[in-house]
Amino acid sequence: MMKFRFTAFQPTGEVILDEDWEFENDHEAKTAGAEKIASLELSEATHRLVNSKGKLILFHS
Repeated sequence: MMKFRFTAFQPTGEVILDEDWEFENDHEAKTAGAEKIASLELSEATHRLVNSKGKLILFHS
């Protein structure tokens, strides 16, 4: 399992959620991460998901 960091923000820049998630690889992080973001009802919030090397996997502004 690989670690990924998810962060969601308010329009003011205040952090809504900031936590580590684990997925098998970048592809799973992109698909399963999008589902998890939707289940948290954060799809429309500004958010990012990066892998442990800092590669941007998902981003929404």
